[in-house]
Amino acid sequence: MVLKYRNKNATLGALMNTEIHQQGEIKIAEITADRFLINDAEDGLQLLVDLYYQGFDKIIIYETNITPAFFDLQNGLAGGILQKFSNFRVQLAIVGNFDLYPSKSLQQFISESNKGRQVNFLPTIKEAKAKLFY
Repeated sequence: MVLKYRNKNATLGALMNTEIHQQGEIKIAEITADRFLINDAEDGLQLLVDLYYQGFDKIIIYETNITPAFFDLQNGLAGGILQKFSNFRVQLAIVGNFDLYPSKSLQQFISESNKGRQVNFLPTIKEAKAKLFY
C-alpha cells in the first residue's frame, strides 16, 4: 500500500512530500522536497520527531535533501544527526549517489553503516525499501 501527501513543515519551512509505503504493520515514510530539509542538527531532529510522533520508525530521505556539509565527517554534523536517529530507534535509509563524495573516511563510514540496519546509504529507492521492510 502506498499513500502520498504533502505538508508544510512549519519548523523546517519546507514543503515536503511524504509517501507512505506499508506492508502489514511495517510503515516507511519516504520524504522528498525540492530543497534541503536537513541543513543542521536541529533540522534533523525536527524531521525525526515530526515523523516519529506520526508513528514512523523507518524513514527514507534523499541525499539531495541533505546539506552537503552532512557528508563531511570532520564537522560532526552526520554523527550528531545519526545519533538522534539511533536514540529514537528509528531506522534511516539515505538514497543517493555517494560516489560524488570521494572522502575515504566517508566511504568507510558508509560501508560500515551498510553492514547494520540502523542507518543505510543506498543507491536506489528499491534497495532502501527492501532493506527497511526486511
